Amino acid sequence: MAERERYIPGVPCWVDISEPDPQAALDFYGGLFGWEFEEAMPEGSDTNYFLARIRGGEVAAIGSVPEGAPPVPAWNTYIAVARADDAAAAAEAAGGTVLMAPFDVLDAGRMAVLADPEGVAFCVWEAGNTVGATIVNEHGAVNFNTLATRDLDRARDFYGALFGWKTLSLPFGLVWTLPGYGDHLEELMPGVRAQMEQMGAPDGFIDVVAAVEAISDHDAETTAHWSVTFGVDDAGAIAAKAEALGAEVLSGPIDAPWTRNTVIRDPQGATFVASQFVAENSELTN
Repeated sequence: MAERERYIPGVPCWVDISEPDPQAALDFYGGLFGWEFEEAMPEGSDTNYFLARIRGGEVAAIGSVPEGAPPVPAWNTYIAVARADDAAAAAEAAGGTVLMAPFDVLDAGRMAVLADPEGVAFCVWEAGNTVGATIVNEHGAVNFNTLATRDLDRARDFYGALFGWKTLSLPFGLVWTLPGYGDHLEELMPGVRAQMEQMGAPDGFIDVVAAVEAISDHDAETTAHWSVTFGVDDAGAIAAKAEALGAEVLSGPIDAPWTRNTVIRDPQGATFVASQFVAENSELTN
């Protein structure tokens, strides 16, 4: 399930980050995940946008902070859509906000930056020559995107109207599903449904496209946000390597259903989750 050639609408497809010091970020993430980089911006550009690759396949990007934007780095989630203009209009109709109107990214595709009714920013991506990440669900590549929300009912209404998502409660938490996504995966990778069943995956898991968690009313500090999880072979080793590279381990590694996770803050302040698949944790519950 590691390689992707296309995404159907409603599936997270890309992540990137804007860092105050992009070169330092390349050193950190390259050292942590073994990413190799290529500058995507034209020569002489005032900004940087480095594509990160594993085995030649694109997994993420690191760019410079846009002029006038606050120097607060955070990982951005992109969700595939058929038409960015239609998605922007639908987001406004559902109570969201268009933070950046749809625009072309050379011949790579067309995108828009939107916010849900809580003000949580995310991007939509209409693929041109670039579909998004071509490698996922392996060490150093994205394997989950999670929305943390204080208003779950409102989030259900908004993302359901925009992407057709539904929520499903599984033993390890609440997730977003896209009806029919499992059929798409089976078409791409014949036999994947049977493989999931043999592994003991819960009913409905094959339709999962993202996760969602409710922020506790007792948690006054956490704001609603999208977060990114990268797959790793060894969460403990990654936590130790991250610290050696100047990052801060905020929590973990902690065992959870099917996984062992650690939350890391990179040297410039952006947080992400590193998650190791642990089959023997399948019986754990949150």
